[in-house]
Amino acid sequence: MTTDKNLNPMNVLKPLNIKPKIFDETQPFTSFEMGKLWATYMGNSMSIQILSYFLEHCEDEDVKHLLENGLALSKDFTQRIKGFFEKENIPIPIGFTKDDVNLGAPRLYADQFYVHYLKYAAKAGMSLYAVAVPLMMREDVREFFVYCNECTAVFIGQINSVLAEKKYINVPPSIPIPDGIDKVEQQSYLNGFLGDVRPLQAMEIIHLWDNIENNVTSMALLLGFHQSVQDQKIKALFKRGLDMTDKAVKQYKEKMHAEHIQTPGYLDHLVQPTTFPPFSDKIMLFHKVDMFAMKIRSFGNSMAVTARRDLNFLYGRTLMSIGLFVDDGMNILIEKGWVESPPTAYDRD
Repeated sequence: MTTDKNLNPMNVLKPLNIKPKIFDETQPFTSFEMGKLWATYMGNSMSIQILSYFLEHCEDEDVKHLLENGLALSKDFTQRIKGFFEKENIPIPIGFTKDDVNLGAPRLYADQFYVHYLKYAAKAGMSLYAVAVPLMMREDVREFFVYCNECTAVFIGQINSVLAEKKYINVPPSIPIPDGIDKVEQQSYLNGFLGDVRPLQAMEIIHLWDNIENNVTSMALLLGFHQSVQDQKIKALFKRGLDMTDKAVKQYKEKMHAEHIQTPGYLDHLVQPTTFPPFSDKIMLFHKVDMFAMKIRSFGNSMAVTARRDLNFLYGRTLMSIGLFVDDGMNILIEKGWVESPPTAYDRD
């Protein structure tokens, strides 16, 4: 937690003495509350099984500390959501259970990978919680998602500290401090393919870096899943995901290397050469479909702050590939009977 007492919102914001009764705890959940709580429960029930296995094969005490904290957060979040659902008589999702993990399976990933994975998963969680906060009208549910967001922000700080201390990551790239205020005065600012192509600006560098960082972690996780998955149809989908992600990473790295900017390194060497499955095919396929779907939001955010046309073209092409991957993965999940439906609107027909 921060030690700066000045970083308190109420030092700036005046309190508002309005509390609409329509949104108090006596009112039934709307679709907003049910949907976001359901999605948060599913994601964290999956994390409980994944992190429980990682803890069985972790020797580094600092990394183990992070895994224990991540597991504690996932258990805490799911327990709180169960309380909400029980109070409102909403069925509790099945999610994922001990049947989806073999804690006795051999090690699949090195300790270093666990730290990268935790950051990858925590960023996905934060994007879910941050989007939920402004949508929740019931104060108790909004406060829950604020709590989730604050916990995860503190946790990411711990993860970054371990990554930096153990030199598991490259130092983010530096750029020169501007001499003054520069205004964009020419349409060539948008060029990327032809003509006068300007250097990458700060927001473009951030998102290229973030997408590379996410995707090299996704590739390593997917490589381990591809080695150990049993169903051949899912195995083929995972191979497609590997090839697609590798191609995207190379293209993003090329954009930065062309301007002599360093990039995050690959993590494939942190995957152990075992084919013994620690996870069920169900949880592995759900995990990758879910995380690829989260990439859609990430690339959308990247496009929103990117001005160069060549970068937006790459992001758009990647989005199309991801959309097809998620669609095909969902079809397999449905065929297998592995999909729980979120709460649904009335069927008026």
